[in-house]
Amino acid sequence: MFSLSCSRVASAVGAAVAAAVIGVSAAAVAVAGPSSNAPGDDLPQRSTVEDRSYPGAAKILAERSISLKSGDGRILLVDCGSAPDLVEVYSRTKGTFCFKIIGATGYLALDLPETYTVKGNSHRLQVSLTAQGRTTTATVEKESWTPVGEGTGGAPSVLVEIRTL
Repeated sequence: MFSLSCSRVASAVGAAVAAAVIGVSAAAVAVAGPSSNAPGDDLPQRSTVEDRSYPGAAKILAERSISLKSGDGRILLVDCGSAPDLVEVYSRTKGTFCFKIIGATGYLALDLPETYTVKGNSHRLQVSLTAQGRTTTATVEKESWTPVGEGTGGAPSVLVEIRTL
Protein backbone atom coordinates (compact mmCIF):
# COMPACT_ATOMS: atom_id res chain seq x y z
CA MET A 1 0.00 0.00 0.00
CA PHE A 2 2.88 2.29 0.80
CA SER A 3 4.24 1.94 -2.76
CA LEU A 4 0.85 2.89 -4.19
CA SER A 5 0.74 6.06 -2.10
CA CYS A 6 4.29 7.01 -3.04
CA SER A 7 3.40 6.43 -6.65
CA ARG A 8 0.41 8.77 -6.38
CA VAL A 9 2.49 11.40 -4.61
CA ALA A 10 5.22 11.13 -7.26
CA SER A 11 2.63 11.53 -10.02
CA ALA A 12 1.11 14.55 -8.33
CA VAL A 13 4.54 16.14 -7.80
CA GLY A 14 5.48 15.42 -11.41
CA ALA A 15 2.28 17.03 -12.68
CA ALA A 16 2.85 20.10 -10.49
CA VAL A 17 6.44 20.48 -11.74
CA ALA A 18 5.29 20.12 -15.35
CA ALA A 19 2.56 22.70 -14.86
CA ALA A 20 5.01 25.09 -13.25
CA VAL A 21 7.52 24.70 -16.11
CA ILE A 22 4.82 25.19 -18.74
CA GLY A 23 3.46 28.20 -16.87
CA VAL A 24 6.91 29.77 -16.62
CA SER A 25 7.61 29.11 -20.32
CA ALA A 26 4.29 30.65 -21.38
CA ALA A 27 4.90 33.66 -19.16
CA ALA A 28 8.39 34.12 -20.60
CA VAL A 29 7.05 34.04 -24.16
CA ALA A 30 4.28 36.48 -23.25
CA VAL A 31 6.78 38.91 -21.74
CA ALA A 32 9.55 38.50 -24.31
CA GLY A 33 7.30 38.12 -27.33
CA PRO A 34 8.02 35.85 -30.26
CA SER A 35 11.61 35.65 -31.31
CA SER A 36 13.20 34.76 -34.60
CA ASN A 37 16.63 35.05 -36.05
CA ALA A 38 15.47 35.00 -39.67
CA PRO A 39 17.13 37.49 -42.04
CA GLY A 40 15.14 40.71 -42.35
CA ASP A 41 13.39 40.38 -38.98
CA ASP A 42 14.86 43.70 -37.94
CA LEU A 43 13.12 45.46 -40.86
CA PRO A 44 9.92 47.45 -40.24
CA GLN A 45 6.70 45.55 -40.80
CA ARG A 46 4.86 46.25 -44.04
CA SER A 47 1.31 47.47 -43.87
CA THR A 48 -1.42 45.20 -45.17
CA VAL A 49 -3.41 48.25 -46.28
CA GLU A 50 -3.67 48.41 -50.07
CA ASP A 51 -2.23 51.66 -51.41
CA ARG A 52 -3.33 50.96 -55.01
CA SER A 53 0.19 51.46 -56.37
CA TYR A 54 0.71 49.92 -59.80
CA PRO A 55 2.71 46.69 -59.38
CA GLY A 56 6.14 46.79 -61.01
CA ALA A 57 5.84 50.50 -61.83
CA ALA A 58 9.57 51.24 -61.44
CA LYS A 59 10.54 48.43 -63.79
CA ILE A 60 7.91 49.48 -66.34
CA LEU A 61 9.18 53.07 -66.22
CA ALA A 62 12.77 51.92 -66.78
CA GLU A 63 11.91 49.54 -69.60
CA ARG A 64 9.01 51.27 -71.38
CA SER A 65 9.24 54.96 -70.43
CA ILE A 66 5.73 55.22 -69.02
CA SER A 67 5.00 56.11 -65.40
CA LEU A 68 2.09 54.09 -64.02
CA LYS A 69 1.11 55.44 -60.61
CA SER A 70 -1.99 53.79 -59.20
CA GLY A 71 -5.35 52.34 -60.08
CA ASP A 72 -8.00 49.81 -59.26
CA GLY A 73 -6.35 46.94 -61.16
CA ARG A 74 -8.89 46.98 -63.98
CA ILE A 75 -6.87 48.94 -66.55
CA LEU A 76 -3.67 47.06 -67.32
CA LEU A 77 -0.73 47.97 -69.53
CA VAL A 78 -0.25 45.18 -72.08
CA ASP A 79 1.68 44.66 -75.30
CA CYS A 80 -0.20 46.02 -78.30
CA GLY A 81 -1.55 43.18 -80.42
CA SER A 82 -1.59 40.79 -77.44
CA ALA A 83 -5.39 40.74 -77.30
CA PRO A 84 -8.34 42.17 -79.23
CA ASP A 85 -10.20 45.27 -78.14
CA LEU A 86 -7.36 47.13 -76.41
CA VAL A 87 -7.39 50.83 -75.59
CA GLU A 88 -4.67 52.52 -77.65
CA VAL A 89 -2.81 55.64 -76.50
CA TYR A 90 -0.33 57.51 -78.70
CA SER A 91 2.53 59.70 -77.48
CA ARG A 92 4.63 61.74 -79.88
CA THR A 93 7.86 60.96 -78.02
CA LYS A 94 7.17 57.70 -76.15
CA GLY A 95 5.32 55.67 -78.79
CA THR A 96 2.13 53.62 -78.63
CA PHE A 97 0.80 52.03 -75.46
CA CYS A 98 -2.09 49.62 -75.10
CA PHE A 99 -4.30 48.88 -72.13
CA LYS A 100 -6.63 46.01 -71.39
CA ILE A 101 -9.87 46.86 -69.59
CA ILE A 102 -11.12 44.20 -67.18
CA GLY A 103 -14.75 44.60 -66.14
CA ALA A 104 -17.21 47.42 -66.58
CA THR A 105 -15.33 50.08 -64.59
CA GLY A 106 -11.68 50.97 -64.30
CA TYR A 107 -9.27 53.67 -63.20
CA LEU A 108 -5.56 54.28 -63.84
CA ALA A 109 -3.38 57.24 -62.84
CA LEU A 110 -0.26 57.63 -64.96
CA ASP A 111 2.13 60.11 -66.56
CA LEU A 112 2.52 59.81 -70.32
CA PRO A 113 4.01 62.94 -71.89
CA GLU A 114 3.02 64.36 -75.26
CA THR A 115 -0.10 62.25 -75.71
CA TYR A 116 -1.95 63.23 -78.87
CA THR A 117 -4.68 60.64 -79.50
CA VAL A 118 -6.61 57.83 -77.77
CA LYS A 119 -8.71 55.04 -79.28
CA GLY A 120 -11.12 53.32 -76.92
CA ASN A 121 -12.26 50.52 -79.26
CA SER A 122 -15.36 49.05 -77.52
CA HIS A 123 -14.75 51.13 -74.39
CA ARG A 124 -16.07 54.59 -73.61
CA LEU A 125 -13.46 56.48 -71.59
CA GLN A 126 -12.73 59.74 -69.86
CA VAL A 127 -9.10 60.84 -70.03
CA SER A 128 -7.48 63.69 -68.10
CA LEU A 129 -4.44 65.58 -69.34
CA THR A 130 -2.32 68.40 -67.97
CA ALA A 131 -0.61 71.15 -69.94
CA GLN A 132 0.84 74.41 -68.74
CA GLY A 133 -0.51 73.89 -65.22
CA ARG A 134 -4.10 73.22 -66.37
CA THR A 135 -5.98 69.92 -66.33
CA THR A 136 -8.49 69.14 -69.06
CA THR A 137 -10.68 66.10 -69.68
CA ALA A 138 -11.88 64.50 -72.87
CA THR A 139 -14.43 61.79 -73.54
CA VAL A 140 -13.29 58.98 -75.81
CA GLU A 141 -16.31 57.44 -77.52
CA LYS A 142 -16.49 53.77 -78.44
CA GLU A 143 -14.89 52.78 -81.74
CA SER A 144 -13.44 56.23 -82.39
CA TRP A 145 -10.10 57.97 -82.49
CA THR A 146 -10.09 60.97 -80.16
CA PRO A 147 -7.46 63.66 -80.57
CA VAL A 148 -6.19 65.11 -77.28
CA GLY A 149 -3.49 67.60 -76.31
CA GLU A 150 -1.30 68.33 -79.32
CA GLY A 151 -3.76 66.36 -81.46
CA THR A 152 -6.30 69.16 -81.01
CA GLY A 153 -3.79 71.91 -81.79
CA GLY A 154 -3.18 72.49 -78.08
CA ALA A 155 0.01 72.50 -76.07
CA PRO A 156 1.98 69.29 -75.43
CA SER A 157 0.02 67.44 -72.75
CA VAL A 158 0.67 64.72 -70.20
CA LEU A 159 -1.97 62.01 -69.95
CA VAL A 160 -2.59 61.68 -66.19
CA GLU A 161 -5.74 59.58 -65.88
CA ILE A 162 -7.85 57.02 -67.72
CA ARG A 163 -11.36 56.09 -66.49
CA THR A 164 -13.96 53.86 -68.02
CA LEU A 165 -17.46 55.31 -68.40
